[in-house]
Amino acid sequence: MSENYGRGRGRRREESDLGTQLTCFAIGATLGAVVALLFAPKSGRELREDLADATRKGVDRARETGSQLSARAGEVYGTAASRAGELASGAREAVARRGERFTSAVEAGREAYREEKRRTESSALTEGAPRATEGGDA
Repeated sequence: MSENYGRGRGRRREESDLGTQLTCFAIGATLGAVVALLFAPKSGRELREDLADATRKGVDRARETGSQLSARAGEVYGTAASRAGELASGAREAVARRGERFTSAVEAGREAYREEKRRTESSALTEGAPRATEGGDA
């Protein structure tokens, strides 16, 4: 079980690293585009239009990345919820099996007690009953 736990932690770390890398890439690309536009020899109107285009593209990329990450998070959540349900179901079944074993053991103990009590009572009755003597001495 500890191996599976370790793998799950590594997978989450990799997913987290991927999200961080994508975010850093998007921020770096946006900053690079802004710096390139600022140092390009253009008129004010052209520069503003280029900045607006670059901003729109950056926002579009960020939305796309966000939707991809959201979809991936939904998949991971679905998988985790499914696995948790399976584990809970397995635990309930195991508890039910143990409960049935315990109940049957208790019932077997009760039955053994009743049988022993009947046997003891019947032997006490037969031992306490008067016996006829052989010689007729009364």
